[in-house]
Amino acid sequence: MAEMFDVYDERGNWTGTAERGEVHAKGLWHHTVHCWLVRFDENAVGGNGRRARILIQQRSDNKDTNPGCFDITAAGHLEAGETPEAVVRELEEELGVRVGFEELADFGIIREQESGIVGGVEYIDAEVSHVYGLSTSIDLMDFRLQEEEVAGLYEADADELIALMEGNREQVRATGVRLQDGVLRPAEASLTCSSFVSRDYDYYISVFKFLKGIASRS
Repeated sequence: MAEMFDVYDERGNWTGTAERGEVHAKGLWHHTVHCWLVRFDENAVGGNGRRARILIQQRSDNKDTNPGCFDITAAGHLEAGETPEAVVRELEEELGVRVGFEELADFGIIREQESGIVGGVEYIDAEVSHVYGLSTSIDLMDFRLQEEEVAGLYEADADELIALMEGNREQVRATGVRLQDGVLRPAEASLTCSSFVSRDYDYYISVFKFLKGIASRS
């Protein structure tokens, strides 16, 4: 059965529902959820406390938008009738993480619009995204990745990622795990700005600083 999304006009007024393919083909505004996970390296201490390490998903090569790119730890579209609390469903489906909505830190809402071509098919992605953060102590090998959606899960130092997005570094080393024949294997990646899903760099910088701030409340 095709996924159905609630769709909206430019002012945010609900206008009905549409299938996923139509939404991306026509650039219809729809809602999504983002949840970034952050861990803390107890063996490395920075000037403001423990070093924050941000978890980054590598998207499956089969995705209809931005295949193979590095992205939000867990994210997804809200299906018709869903509320932002569905973010906890995305966490469990994509990463095997089960938490309550009240455990998430609320970053806020952003609007994004981008276009591209995947497999010779043009798309326009117009999203209103509800963004959250979560501090976790789960070991990378203990995540359960959804093979259809997620190729791997990596982590990198928050300060280094901020410097990357600010143009003060050319690349950042990330360590993590990658699915190979259904099994998680240790992996490494060298991240550049172009490795990530194309977004306003200010989004990444703001979210990474937000995630660092969670350290003071953990």
